[in-house]
Amino acid sequence: MNNSQLKLSILDQVYIRKNSTSTEALKETTDLAIFADQLGYTRFWVSEHHNFPSLASPAPEILIAHLADHTQNIRVGSGGIMLPNHSTLKMAENFKLLVSLFPGRIDMGIGRAPGTDRFTASLLNPSNTFSEQNFIEQLYHLEAFFQNIKKEGTLFEKVQAIPITHNIPELWLLSSSGESAMFAAHFGMKLSFAHFINGNGGEKAIKSYKEQFRPSQNLSNAKANVAIFAFCSEDEKAIHRNEAIMDFRFIQLERKNGNFNAVTYNDIKNEIYSSYEKERIMANRKRMIFGTPKKMKNDIEKLASDYGLEEIMLITYAENKEERFNSYKLLADIFFNNKRN
Repeated sequence: MNNSQLKLSILDQVYIRKNSTSTEALKETTDLAIFADQLGYTRFWVSEHHNFPSLASPAPEILIAHLADHTQNIRVGSGGIMLPNHSTLKMAENFKLLVSLFPGRIDMGIGRAPGTDRFTASLLNPSNTFSEQNFIEQLYHLEAFFQNIKKEGTLFEKVQAIPITHNIPELWLLSSSGESAMFAAHFGMKLSFAHFINGNGGEKAIKSYKEQFRPSQNLSNAKANVAIFAFCSEDEKAIHRNEAIMDFRFIQLERKNGNFNAVTYNDIKNEIYSSYEKERIMANRKRMIFGTPKKMKNDIEKLASDYGLEEIMLITYAENKEERFNSYKLLADIFFNNKRN
């Protein structure tokens, strides 16, 4: 694939570094969005997580407004809004307001998982049954609210999402399985596959999505991207350090039932893993691509080719802000050179 055809985007989970604060993490996210806009990245998404002390991203819809106001061209959105946590009407109104403020620049990535543990999710939405059918119903309602449907004999006859506008966000469904990919195909939505969560089966899910896609009022042809953890550096030692930190983070998530603490390389460099954990580390490396610019170019192009896609979304954790920003710059130098000359 020609470099000029491949789009790169960013998913930011608003990580709070060790001995740092949420204010500093949010400042880094803002700086990164501005930087990504200048470099030529396609879109910048922020995640929704709750009860994660190391992540400062519980309300993407608020952060999106802030980031869109600080950037000029890059699309800004959610990766994602975890819809079962929320009132569908309220989320429709939030995003109709966002597209009214920033026409043509807002994405609404929608997830089914709660972005937290079950107990916290039940506090976010006490009526959440965690059922597939309820999520499907929410998607139908969301579609009706965005299309300003007033159908007699339904709730939409009396209730509309405000403001009334014919502009809607780009609608993406987030998936780490074939099941959610089929929802995206059924509703005629764009699909973002979370390879960073599930390193197996993504190519099959995307293929099935394309085959089963049903055109909608908002989308005539299937469109998808894939998200993966990534780190690029010209310094082999930096690559090793950050890869070791990610190895530990995945193991920590398993040890701590889905949570983790911020660490530095010095905290974990002498960590001893069990035989099982060593196997998990090797399996988890399928969820990330780390390396020098030359290796990353090959790996990203292969990922795009394997998935049959023209957009890769990158999630980059790094030991410090400088290494993180430099990773995105090195990749921009490779893939956006033709666009910027």
